[in-house]
Amino acid sequence: MDDTTSSFADSAPAGRRTNGVLGVGDRPGGTFATGVLTVLLLAGLVAAGAGVVLDRDPLAWAGLTAAGAGALALAIRMVRARRRVARVGSLLGSALEGLPSGQLVCDGAGHVVFVNSTFRTLTGWSEGEPPLSALERQFADDPDSADAFRRLCERVKGGYSGSIELAVRQQGRAAEWRRIQGQPIDGHAGAVMWRVEDITARRELEQVTRREQTQLVDFMDHAPVGFFSVDQDGHFQFVNATLAKWLGGAPEDLVEGGRRLHDVVAHPPTGSAPYDLLDGGGMEQRGEIAMHGLQGRRFQAYVAQSVVRGEDGRVSHTRSVVRDLTPEREWQEALRLSEQRFQRFFEDAPIGIALVDEGGRLAECNQAFLALIGSEAGNVLGRTMADLIVPAERAMVTERLTAVQGGADPAAPLEVRLTGGRELVAQLYARRLGGVGPEGAAGLILHFIDMTERKGLEAQFAQSQKMQAVGQLAGGVAHDFNNLLTAMIGFCDLLLLRHKPGDQSFSDIMQIKQNANRAANLVRQLLAFSRQQTLQPRILSVTDVLAELGNLMRRLIGENIELKMLHGRDIGYVKVDQNQLEQVIINLVVNARDAMAGGGRLTIVTSNHVVEQAQRREHETIPPGDYVSIEVIDTGCGIPKENLQRIFEPFFTTKGVGSGTGLGLSTVYGIVRQTGGFVLVESEKGEGTTFTILLPRHKGEARPDQGEPRERRGSDLTGSGTIMLVEDEDAVRVFSARALRNKGYQVLEAKNGEAALQQIGTDGNRIDLLITDVVMPQMDGPTLARHVRRMRPDMRVIFISGYAEDRLGEIDGVEVAHFLPKPFSLKQLASKVKEVIRDGK
Repeated sequence: MDDTTSSFADSAPAGRRTNGVLGVGDRPGGTFATGVLTVLLLAGLVAAGAGVVLDRDPLAWAGLTAAGAGALALAIRMVRARRRVARVGSLLGSALEGLPSGQLVCDGAGHVVFVNSTFRTLTGWSEGEPPLSALERQFADDPDSADAFRRLCERVKGGYSGSIELAVRQQGRAAEWRRIQGQPIDGHAGAVMWRVEDITARRELEQVTRREQTQLVDFMDHAPVGFFSVDQDGHFQFVNATLAKWLGGAPEDLVEGGRRLHDVVAHPPTGSAPYDLLDGGGMEQRGEIAMHGLQGRRFQAYVAQSVVRGEDGRVSHTRSVVRDLTPEREWQEALRLSEQRFQRFFEDAPIGIALVDEGGRLAECNQAFLALIGSEAGNVLGRTMADLIVPAERAMVTERLTAVQGGADPAAPLEVRLTGGRELVAQLYARRLGGVGPEGAAGLILHFIDMTERKGLEAQFAQSQKMQAVGQLAGGVAHDFNNLLTAMIGFCDLLLLRHKPGDQSFSDIMQIKQNANRAANLVRQLLAFSRQQTLQPRILSVTDVLAELGNLMRRLIGENIELKMLHGRDIGYVKVDQNQLEQVIINLVVNARDAMAGGGRLTIVTSNHVVEQAQRREHETIPPGDYVSIEVIDTGCGIPKENLQRIFEPFFTTKGVGSGTGLGLSTVYGIVRQTGGFVLVESEKGEGTTFTILLPRHKGEARPDQGEPRERRGSDLTGSGTIMLVEDEDAVRVFSARALRNKGYQVLEAKNGEAALQQIGTDGNRIDLLITDVVMPQMDGPTLARHVRRMRPDMRVIFISGYAEDRLGEIDGVEVAHFLPKPFSLKQLASKVKEVIRDGK
């Protein structure tokens, strides 16, 4: 049986874990029932004792019967309680393992009770090391972060929960961010649950947002005109830096210094409100006034002010703009330069800015806005803003802009989709602005921030989460099925040794085996999709692989489809698993055939492809480098645009019921991505589809591997020698042992690593080969192999497993020279054993 990558650790106090689980699993009335059974047991014992003392046999027998019944019932309840504890513990472990954040539970002594794989990945923790030491090691290069983490640990030890965000700095790499939370567990002194999250992406987004907001504030603060706002008493609420400079101070000197509007007006209007600039006041005030600064400087200014009333009808504040006019003749040139500077700020702003007049028509826009919509100024100026929004959102955007133009609070920004040459999502900020129309009517100033890349990252993250969840499920299901299929295929092979062609049972057995092989192929597709299949990469020529597949592809597509293969010159080599690459090509060819039901042309083109700069395609980025390209081009019906985003999802198919599993393209995607390549697709409805596979070009020795020679039909698979077979699945072990004995080998069997070590210690000198499952309870296969290598350094080892065992190459002291994936047939097992024993002699 195979263990998960994380579980409730055995080092935790058993009593504490049991109490916690029973608290969840106790049934209502359980305590009362236990008490009744205990009373029954005690009463029976008392009655039995009284019968013995009084020499009354019936009473003694009745007491013994009652005591026995009570004891038996109590024992049954204890067994059931332990089973509930095991189920709840397994459920909790699986739930915590599935969380996207790292989870660690420690008891009061600091021992690990539970740790999931995400915690191991984020912290680099390994068995035998205190987990908090692994966390602290990440911050060792930053004394401030290390001190902050220690303070958090001290706080949590004191019984208080806490959290902190710290940077993980590594030399030569950008800093990553972690959010660490410590939560004491109530009712368990000293026990703590730690949570670790990777928040690097969130911090980067926050930094970008702050930078853009700072740019917006800087744009307004340093505009070539003055902005200010005062309340109903004339106190300054806001002053930009430009106006403050004209007045000989800083913004805080006016806002926080208790200054009033009339303190900086040379000739305040008489009989007017404290917020008025001109005689007669009014809601809209425009004109020329004289102002004097805090240092005594006087200058002429043109002011434009809007008085804003609140919902109660009282004056709330003003929106005021000031333009310095003094002296008029000396400042004409300065004003011209100032307007140029303002226009430059407007044009060069990193966000799109557009001015809309009172009729909703676009009056002016900057280059950033034109770049967003992919058009020129002459094509958009004078058009209504609604024309630039996608039809589905026009009514909603028009309603919001009309409300803001009427004086409503702009509230939160809108997310809108703009028309143009590409699908674009932007955040729209709208503010009412006077003087935009030809007669000075109020319009709007709109700011657009491109959110397309952010939305793409969010979609990529959601897709990766979904694919990861399905991949984990697929990997687990595939492992269990591989064990079952190994037994099914193996016992069919054993039956076929006794039932030859012509036998009444031969066809029935072959049906079972063929369907088992079909199930095995489906399992391989699941593993390919989840990128968990075991690869055996070799250096290959893509041209040679396609040449070998030529006849098969022609038979697959039929006579009404023309097959054309075009190969480029000096095509580079690739390092891939040949069987998996052939499966990719066949899947694409079959899909192309189904898309050309009435006939057509299938073209396969190979070439060298160079990516100079990183290219973004959908949700993936292709890094620069040299690639070998395989294009599969058909002239079929094409793929609808709405399906292009989903074709690589598992179980998604547009074919009829019973015509496809929906795993073909997801298998292609999984194999290519696990190999380090990329799959691109271009399609037009009714015109055909092009699938492009980019595989990294091999930069090592420019010579393809010859590969292992295939076993010839009818070759002798018998042999001699002693084999130690270690497998915890009974059916797989029984089949394998019988198969090897039938081929002439002497087989020693063991259900686990401990039993195998005992036999090897006794009969180790006569054992020629060790065959062991990788994942077993208590002692796994690699651990067993390490122990055996100490006793017999020359011992040959074959690993078998239903999981993908890429990680085996990383185990110290264990050379994974031979691996046999499940499910395997009798012939595959016998061939592998004979090959290994022959090479060892």
